[in-house]
Amino acid sequence: MGYACALLVGLMALVSKAVEGYGRGSVGWNNAHATFYGGGDASGTMGGACGYGNLYSQGYGTNTAALSTALFNNGLACGSCYEVKCVDDPNWCLPGSIVVTATNFCPPNYALASDAGGWCNPPQHHFDLSQPVFQHIAQYRAGIVPVSYRRVRCKRSGGIRFTVNGHSYFNLVMISNVGGAGDVHAVAIRGSRTGWQAMSRNWGQNWQSNSYMDGQSLSFLVTTSDGRSVVSWNVVPSHWSFGQTFSGAQFR
Repeated sequence: MGYACALLVGLMALVSKAVEGYGRGSVGWNNAHATFYGGGDASGTMGGACGYGNLYSQGYGTNTAALSTALFNNGLACGSCYEVKCVDDPNWCLPGSIVVTATNFCPPNYALASDAGGWCNPPQHHFDLSQPVFQHIAQYRAGIVPVSYRRVRCKRSGGIRFTVNGHSYFNLVMISNVGGAGDVHAVAIRGSRTGWQAMSRNWGQNWQSNSYMDGQSLSFLVTTSDGRSVVSWNVVPSHWSFGQTFSGAQFR
């Protein structure tokens, strides 16, 4: 057990050096623009480049956003939370602010100018919000509005969720419902018959291990962009099957 703890401490030190971002500097307001997509019931926002699938069952609801290239960070921003408010447009802005989770990517459109339809072109900071949440800060007819935004801590109900997909020798784990900084930047897995092993990010918040883990209880070490880590010990029982979801520990 002492050797396993030493390995875990060493692994945590390594992943802490590998992450940076939220929590390591000032978190002030920044300028951006916002549009909306997905329809009045936000059904068009399901799925997406973060791999969360059904945003309702995953706990994100309609308070979601697709981020432009400058914010998406090749998928590492998935799960991060932002407070957004409409500014400097009294004709269309509504009072108050919203908190949204990054669940998708707003791709660039280089056929259009950045100020004439290519809203998500680099280096633009842009939020393509679900329609229901957009209408909390601006009128529907506005289409696009100037906003201010800032990173905030994610508040989640329940533990971090681990959905185990793939097959033997290819364990693809989708990690969702992450509190705190929200955006996972490093993951390690430990089977009941193996030591800790770093996982690699496949896409969005899907993390993979090529080790044979069948018939073992699984533990996970999750590290977010602020360098904080949490361990979910034996969160997946030894009789698990592919396609199942398990709830573990949570950032507080």
